[in-house]
Amino acid sequence: MRYPESKELQEIWNRVEASFKDHLPFVIYRKPRENDIFGVFQTDAEHYQPLDFTEKGFVFAPFKEGEQTVLVTPDTFWKSSYTREEAENTSDISLDDSGKEGHIKLVKNGIREIQKGRLQKVVLSRKIEVPLTKSPINIFKTLLNRYQNAFGYLFYHPKVGTWCGATPETLVKIKDKKLQTMSLAATLPYVENKKPDWGDKEIEEQQMVSEYIGDKLAHTMERLEIDEAESVRAGNLWHLRSEVRGTMLPNLKVKEVIRALHPTPAVCGIPTKEAQQFIQANENYQRTFYTGFLGELNLRAQGELSLFVNLRCMQLETDVASIFVGGGITEASDPESEWIETQNKSKTMLGVL
Repeated sequence: MRYPESKELQEIWNRVEASFKDHLPFVIYRKPRENDIFGVFQTDAEHYQPLDFTEKGFVFAPFKEGEQTVLVTPDTFWKSSYTREEAENTSDISLDDSGKEGHIKLVKNGIREIQKGRLQKVVLSRKIEVPLTKSPINIFKTLLNRYQNAFGYLFYHPKVGTWCGATPETLVKIKDKKLQTMSLAATLPYVENKKPDWGDKEIEEQQMVSEYIGDKLAHTMERLEIDEAESVRAGNLWHLRSEVRGTMLPNLKVKEVIRALHPTPAVCGIPTKEAQQFIQANENYQRTFYTGFLGELNLRAQGELSLFVNLRCMQLETDVASIFVGGGITEASDPESEWIETQNKSKTMLGVL
Protein backbone atom coordinates (compact mmCIF):
# COMPACT_ATOMS: atom_id res chain seq x y z
CA MET A 1 0.00 0.00 0.00
CA ARG A 2 1.30 3.45 -0.92
CA TYR A 3 0.92 6.46 1.37
CA PRO A 4 1.04 10.13 0.34
CA GLU A 5 4.47 11.58 1.00
CA SER A 6 4.88 14.60 3.26
CA LYS A 7 6.17 17.91 1.94
CA GLU A 8 9.39 17.44 3.99
CA LEU A 9 10.02 14.02 2.43
CA GLN A 10 9.42 15.31 -1.10
CA GLU A 11 11.89 18.10 -0.38
CA ILE A 12 14.53 15.54 0.65
CA TRP A 13 14.04 13.60 -2.62
CA ASN A 14 14.28 16.88 -4.58
CA ARG A 15 17.44 17.81 -2.72
CA VAL A 16 18.94 14.41 -3.52
CA GLU A 17 18.19 14.83 -7.24
CA ALA A 18 19.70 18.33 -7.21
CA SER A 19 22.85 17.08 -5.44
CA PHE A 20 23.32 14.33 -8.03
CA LYS A 21 22.87 16.87 -10.83
CA ASP A 22 25.30 19.39 -9.27
CA HIS A 23 27.82 16.70 -8.21
CA LEU A 24 27.57 17.64 -4.51
CA PRO A 25 28.13 15.15 -1.64
CA PHE A 26 25.19 13.96 0.46
CA VAL A 27 23.87 11.03 2.46
CA ILE A 28 20.31 10.11 3.42
CA TYR A 29 19.73 7.37 5.97
CA ARG A 30 17.39 5.69 8.43
CA LYS A 31 18.49 4.05 11.67
CA PRO A 32 17.34 0.52 12.62
CA ARG A 33 13.72 0.25 13.84
CA GLU A 34 13.12 3.99 13.42
CA ASN A 35 10.76 5.89 11.10
CA ASP A 36 12.72 9.11 10.52
CA ILE A 37 14.92 9.74 7.51
CA PHE A 38 17.86 12.12 7.91
CA GLY A 39 19.72 13.96 5.17
CA VAL A 40 23.22 15.45 5.40
CA PHE A 41 24.03 17.73 2.44
CA GLN A 42 27.35 19.38 1.66
CA THR A 43 27.39 22.62 -0.36
CA ASP A 44 30.80 22.13 -2.02
CA ALA A 45 32.46 19.16 -3.72
CA GLU A 46 35.56 19.04 -1.48
CA HIS A 47 36.79 15.71 -0.11
CA TYR A 48 36.96 16.30 3.65
CA GLN A 49 38.50 13.69 5.95
CA PRO A 50 38.10 13.16 9.69
CA LEU A 51 41.42 13.59 11.50
CA ASP A 52 40.49 12.30 14.95
CA PHE A 53 36.71 11.69 14.74
CA THR A 54 35.91 14.80 16.80
CA GLU A 55 34.57 16.45 13.60
CA LYS A 56 30.87 16.85 12.90
CA GLY A 57 29.20 15.12 9.97
CA PHE A 58 28.69 11.72 8.35
CA VAL A 59 31.70 9.46 7.90
CA PHE A 60 32.18 6.89 5.11
CA ALA A 61 35.32 4.79 5.64
CA PRO A 62 37.01 2.08 3.53
CA PHE A 63 37.91 -1.47 4.51
CA LYS A 64 41.65 -0.97 4.10
CA GLU A 65 43.59 1.24 6.49
CA GLY A 66 45.47 3.98 4.68
CA GLU A 67 42.80 4.53 2.02
CA GLN A 68 40.95 7.81 2.25
CA THR A 69 37.97 8.17 4.55
CA VAL A 70 35.23 10.61 3.51
CA LEU A 71 33.45 13.11 5.77
CA VAL A 72 30.23 14.68 4.48
CA THR A 73 29.90 17.99 6.31
CA PRO A 74 26.39 18.96 7.49
CA ASP A 75 26.06 22.30 5.69
CA THR A 76 22.34 21.53 5.71
CA PHE A 77 20.65 18.82 7.77
CA TRP A 78 17.17 17.53 6.94
CA LYS A 79 14.72 15.25 8.70
CA SER A 80 11.40 13.70 7.71
CA SER A 81 9.26 10.79 8.83
CA TYR A 82 8.98 7.88 6.40
CA THR A 83 5.97 5.57 6.32
CA ARG A 84 7.07 2.09 5.38
CA GLU A 85 5.19 0.63 2.43
CA GLU A 86 4.46 -3.02 1.77
CA ALA A 87 7.52 -4.43 0.03
CA GLU A 88 6.78 -5.61 -3.48
CA ASN A 89 6.99 -9.35 -4.05
CA THR A 90 10.24 -10.50 -5.55
CA SER A 91 9.97 -12.88 -8.45
CA ASP A 92 12.27 -15.87 -8.28
CA ILE A 93 15.82 -14.61 -8.40
CA SER A 94 17.91 -16.38 -11.01
CA LEU A 95 21.40 -17.15 -9.74
CA ASP A 96 24.21 -18.22 -11.99
CA ASP A 97 27.34 -20.20 -11.17
CA SER A 98 29.81 -17.86 -12.87
CA GLY A 99 32.62 -17.28 -10.42
CA LYS A 100 32.05 -20.56 -8.59
CA GLU A 101 35.35 -22.16 -9.54
CA GLY A 102 37.32 -19.05 -8.56
CA HIS A 103 35.54 -18.64 -5.21
CA ILE A 104 35.99 -22.30 -4.25
CA LYS A 105 39.70 -22.01 -5.08
CA LEU A 106 39.90 -18.87 -2.91
CA VAL A 107 38.21 -20.66 0.02
CA LYS A 108 40.58 -23.64 -0.33
CA ASN A 109 43.55 -21.26 -0.20
CA GLY A 110 42.11 -19.72 2.96
CA ILE A 111 41.66 -23.12 4.63
CA ARG A 112 45.27 -24.03 3.76
CA GLU A 113 46.49 -20.78 5.36
CA ILE A 114 44.53 -21.62 8.52
CA GLN A 115 45.94 -25.16 8.60
CA LYS A 116 49.45 -23.70 8.45
CA GLY A 117 48.65 -21.86 11.69
CA ARG A 118 48.92 -18.35 10.23
CA LEU A 119 45.21 -17.57 10.66
CA GLN A 120 42.34 -18.73 12.87
CA LYS A 121 39.67 -17.30 10.58
CA VAL A 122 39.53 -15.29 7.35
CA VAL A 123 36.50 -13.67 5.68
CA LEU A 124 36.58 -14.09 1.91
CA SER A 125 34.26 -12.35 -0.54
CA ARG A 126 33.46 -11.81 -4.19
CA LYS A 127 31.87 -9.09 -6.33
CA ILE A 128 28.83 -9.62 -8.58
CA GLU A 129 27.98 -7.12 -11.33
CA VAL A 130 24.42 -6.89 -12.64
CA PRO A 131 22.58 -4.45 -14.95
CA LEU A 132 21.14 -1.40 -13.17
CA THR A 133 17.54 -0.64 -14.12
CA LYS A 134 16.22 1.31 -11.06
CA SER A 135 17.07 4.80 -9.88
CA PRO A 136 19.13 5.19 -6.69
CA ILE A 137 16.16 6.74 -4.85
CA ASN A 138 13.88 3.82 -5.78
CA ILE A 139 16.53 1.32 -4.67
CA PHE A 140 16.84 3.20 -1.36
CA LYS A 141 13.05 3.15 -0.87
CA THR A 142 12.99 -0.60 -1.52
CA LEU A 143 15.71 -1.11 1.11
CA LEU A 144 13.71 0.94 3.64
CA ASN A 145 10.52 -1.01 2.95
CA ARG A 146 12.15 -4.43 3.23
CA TYR A 147 14.71 -4.03 6.00
CA GLN A 148 13.17 -2.12 8.89
CA ASN A 149 15.71 -3.56 11.36
CA ALA A 150 18.77 -2.49 9.36
CA PHE A 151 20.65 0.80 8.90
CA GLY A 152 19.52 1.90 5.43
CA TYR A 153 21.43 4.56 3.50
CA LEU A 154 22.09 6.21 0.14
CA PHE A 155 25.48 7.94 -0.14
CA TYR A 156 27.06 10.00 -2.91
CA HIS A 157 30.35 11.83 -3.30
CA PRO A 158 31.68 12.89 -6.73
CA LYS A 159 35.16 11.59 -5.84
CA VAL A 160 33.87 8.24 -4.51
CA GLY A 161 30.64 7.45 -6.37
CA THR A 162 27.21 6.22 -5.25
CA TRP A 163 26.68 3.54 -2.61
CA CYS A 164 23.61 2.27 -0.81
CA GLY A 165 22.78 -0.57 1.54
CA ALA A 166 20.90 -1.93 4.53
CA THR A 167 23.41 -3.23 7.04
CA PRO A 168 22.49 -5.32 10.10
CA GLU A 169 25.80 -4.83 11.92
CA THR A 170 26.76 -2.09 14.37
CA LEU A 171 30.44 -1.18 14.52
CA VAL A 172 30.10 1.00 17.62
CA LYS A 173 27.73 3.44 19.34
CA ILE A 174 29.06 5.88 21.93
CA LYS A 175 27.15 8.32 24.12
CA ASP A 176 28.34 9.85 27.41
CA LYS A 177 31.39 7.49 27.37
CA LYS A 178 29.02 4.47 27.26
CA LEU A 179 29.89 2.10 24.43
CA GLN A 180 27.77 -0.46 22.56
CA THR A 181 28.91 -2.85 19.87
CA MET A 182 28.17 -6.41 18.78
CA SER A 183 29.77 -9.67 17.83
CA LEU A 184 28.00 -10.90 14.67
CA ALA A 185 28.98 -14.04 12.79
CA ALA A 186 27.66 -17.26 11.21
CA THR A 187 24.91 -17.50 8.58
CA LEU A 188 22.01 -19.84 7.81
CA PRO A 189 19.13 -19.29 5.36
CA TYR A 190 15.77 -18.32 6.87
CA VAL A 191 13.08 -21.01 6.55
CA GLU A 192 9.56 -20.01 7.55
CA ASN A 193 8.37 -21.40 10.91
CA LYS A 194 11.72 -23.08 11.52
CA LYS A 195 14.41 -22.13 14.04
CA PRO A 196 18.03 -22.13 12.84
CA ASP A 197 19.98 -25.31 13.60
CA TRP A 198 23.51 -24.06 14.28
CA GLY A 199 26.41 -26.45 13.78
CA ASP A 200 29.74 -26.53 15.63
CA LYS A 201 31.41 -24.49 12.86
CA GLU A 202 28.99 -21.55 13.23
CA ILE A 203 29.00 -21.61 17.05
CA GLU A 204 32.81 -21.70 17.13
CA GLU A 205 33.08 -18.89 14.57
CA GLN A 206 30.80 -16.59 16.58
CA GLN A 207 32.56 -17.39 19.86
CA MET A 208 35.90 -16.62 18.23
CA VAL A 209 34.64 -13.15 17.21
CA SER A 210 33.28 -12.42 20.71
CA GLU A 211 36.55 -13.37 22.38
CA TYR A 212 38.55 -11.29 19.92
CA ILE A 213 36.41 -8.18 20.49
CA GLY A 214 36.72 -8.72 24.25
CA ASP A 215 40.52 -8.88 23.99
CA LYS A 216 40.67 -5.79 21.77
CA LEU A 217 38.50 -3.66 24.05
CA ALA A 218 39.65 -4.91 27.45
CA HIS A 219 42.41 -2.30 27.89
CA THR A 220 40.16 0.59 26.81
CA MET A 221 37.21 0.01 29.16
CA GLU A 222 36.46 0.52 32.85
CA ARG A 223 33.84 -2.21 32.51
CA LEU A 224 32.98 -4.63 29.68
CA GLU A 225 30.05 -7.05 29.30
CA ILE A 226 29.50 -9.57 26.49
CA ASP A 227 26.12 -11.31 26.30
CA GLU A 228 25.45 -14.91 25.32
CA ALA A 229 24.94 -15.46 21.58
CA GLU A 230 21.37 -15.32 20.24
CA SER A 231 19.87 -15.99 16.81
CA VAL A 232 18.84 -12.85 14.93
CA ARG A 233 17.14 -12.58 11.56
CA ALA A 234 18.34 -10.18 8.86
CA GLY A 235 16.10 -10.40 5.80
CA ASN A 236 16.21 -13.95 4.46
CA LEU A 237 19.16 -14.97 6.67
CA TRP A 238 19.87 -15.93 10.29
CA HIS A 239 23.00 -14.84 12.18
CA LEU A 240 24.42 -15.38 15.67
CA ARG A 241 24.88 -12.17 17.65
CA SER A 242 26.20 -11.17 21.07
CA GLU A 243 25.59 -7.65 22.40
CA VAL A 244 28.67 -5.95 23.88
CA ARG A 245 28.52 -3.02 26.35
CA GLY A 246 31.19 -1.05 28.16
CA THR A 247 32.22 2.18 29.87
CA MET A 248 35.20 3.90 28.29
CA LEU A 249 38.20 4.98 30.36
CA PRO A 250 38.00 8.76 31.06
CA ASN A 251 40.89 9.87 28.81
CA LEU A 252 40.27 7.40 26.00
CA LYS A 253 39.87 8.97 22.55
CA VAL A 254 37.16 7.79 20.17
CA LYS A 255 39.77 7.29 17.44
CA GLU A 256 41.46 4.61 19.58
CA VAL A 257 38.19 2.70 20.00
CA ILE A 258 37.51 2.77 16.25
CA ARG A 259 41.08 1.61 15.55
CA ALA A 260 40.62 -1.28 18.00
CA LEU A 261 37.36 -2.42 16.40
CA HIS A 262 37.85 -1.86 12.65
CA PRO A 263 38.05 -4.04 10.68
CA THR A 264 36.04 -6.48 12.79
CA PRO A 265 36.78 -10.23 12.72
CA ALA A 266 33.28 -10.65 11.22
CA VAL A 267 34.41 -8.95 7.99
CA CYS A 268 38.17 -9.57 8.03
CA GLY A 269 39.41 -12.44 10.21
CA ILE A 270 41.65 -13.36 13.14
CA PRO A 271 44.32 -12.13 13.64
CA THR A 272 43.11 -9.02 11.84
CA LYS A 273 46.37 -7.76 10.33
CA GLU A 274 47.38 -11.12 8.86
CA ALA A 275 43.83 -11.79 7.60
CA GLN A 276 43.71 -8.39 5.90
CA GLN A 277 47.04 -9.08 4.18
CA PHE A 278 45.74 -12.43 2.93
CA ILE A 279 42.54 -10.79 1.63
CA GLN A 280 44.49 -8.09 -0.22
CA ALA A 281 46.74 -10.69 -1.83
CA ASN A 282 44.09 -13.26 -2.77
CA GLU A 283 40.69 -11.67 -3.43
CA ASN A 284 40.59 -10.78 -7.12
CA TYR A 285 39.08 -7.31 -6.64
CA GLN A 286 39.44 -4.31 -4.31
CA ARG A 287 36.73 -4.00 -1.65
CA THR A 288 37.10 -0.21 -1.32
CA PHE A 289 34.13 0.72 0.93
CA TYR A 290 32.55 -2.74 1.22
CA THR A 291 33.19 -3.93 4.82
CA GLY A 292 34.30 -0.42 5.76
CA PHE A 293 32.10 1.60 8.12
CA LEU A 294 29.75 4.57 8.01
CA GLY A 295 27.55 6.71 10.22
CA GLU A 296 26.95 9.80 12.32
CA LEU A 297 29.81 11.72 13.93
CA ASN A 298 28.90 14.24 16.66
CA LEU A 299 25.74 15.33 14.82
CA ARG A 300 23.53 15.27 17.92
CA ALA A 301 26.13 16.01 20.61
CA GLN A 302 29.92 16.15 20.85
CA GLY A 303 31.29 12.70 21.66
CA GLU A 304 28.17 10.93 20.38
CA LEU A 305 28.52 8.65 17.39
CA SER A 306 26.66 5.81 15.73
CA LEU A 307 28.70 3.75 13.25
CA PHE A 308 27.74 0.68 11.21
CA VAL A 309 29.73 -1.90 9.24
CA ASN A 310 29.12 -1.52 5.49
CA LEU A 311 27.55 -4.90 4.71
CA ARG A 312 24.56 -5.75 2.47
CA CYS A 313 25.59 -2.89 0.24
CA MET A 314 26.04 -2.08 -3.41
CA GLN A 315 27.94 0.40 -5.55
CA LEU A 316 25.82 2.05 -8.26
CA GLU A 317 27.33 3.22 -11.53
CA THR A 318 25.62 4.47 -14.70
CA ASP A 319 24.24 1.12 -15.84
CA VAL A 320 25.86 -1.42 -13.50
CA ALA A 321 25.31 -2.30 -9.85
CA SER A 322 28.05 -4.16 -7.97
CA ILE A 323 27.03 -6.22 -4.97
CA PHE A 324 29.38 -7.99 -2.58
CA VAL A 325 29.00 -11.30 -0.74
CA GLY A 326 31.34 -13.27 1.49
CA GLY A 327 31.64 -15.58 4.47
CA GLY A 328 33.84 -16.48 7.38
CA ILE A 329 36.28 -19.32 6.69
CA THR A 330 37.59 -21.53 9.50
CA GLU A 331 39.41 -24.86 9.45
CA ALA A 332 36.01 -26.59 9.59
CA SER A 333 34.73 -24.82 6.44
CA ASP A 334 33.51 -26.77 3.42
CA PRO A 335 34.27 -24.92 0.15
CA GLU A 336 31.06 -26.02 -1.58
CA SER A 337 28.96 -24.93 1.43
CA GLU A 338 30.75 -21.57 1.49
CA TRP A 339 29.85 -21.03 -2.17
CA ILE A 340 26.18 -21.81 -1.40
CA GLU A 341 26.30 -19.33 1.52
CA THR A 342 27.43 -16.53 -0.81
CA GLN A 343 24.65 -17.46 -3.26
CA ASN A 344 22.08 -17.23 -0.43
CA LYS A 345 23.49 -13.88 0.68
CA SER A 346 23.40 -12.49 -2.87
CA LYS A 347 19.59 -12.85 -2.95
CA THR A 348 19.24 -10.00 -0.44
CA MET A 349 20.61 -7.30 -2.74
CA LEU A 350 19.65 -8.95 -6.04
CA GLY A 351 16.04 -8.95 -4.82
CA VAL A 352 16.26 -5.19 -4.22
CA LEU A 353 17.54 -4.60 -7.76
